[in-house]
Amino acid sequence: MAIQPIDLQTLFTQMDKVGKAQAEQREGLAIQQSLQSVQMQKKNDIRNESVNESRDPGEEGSERIRDKNAENGGGEGERERKKREEDAEDHPLPVIRDTSVGKIIDLSG
Repeated sequence: MAIQPIDLQTLFTQMDKVGKAQAEQREGLAIQQSLQSVQMQKKNDIRNESVNESRDPGEEGSERIRDKNAENGGGEGERERKKREEDAEDHPLPVIRDTSVGKIIDLSG
């Protein structure tokens, strides 16, 4: 099938329209991507600046876990805490005081 001169004449007249359409398609994709990135940035900014409500722990929250621990081993934990307090009273840590603390300011970084 050969190309006739009339076909070439029609093709050449439509060439600028085809080029414009292809350029618009390429630009459309770039514009669409930039709009999506702007929208995502706005969503991130709003999410970062907003104050979120805390979730209700419900029945299986941390309060419930603490209650179970207190019921199962609460007496033993109390004894250990009292023992540590008594040891701390028997052997107080020495207090070391340095007179130069807070008087020298290092500005060198």
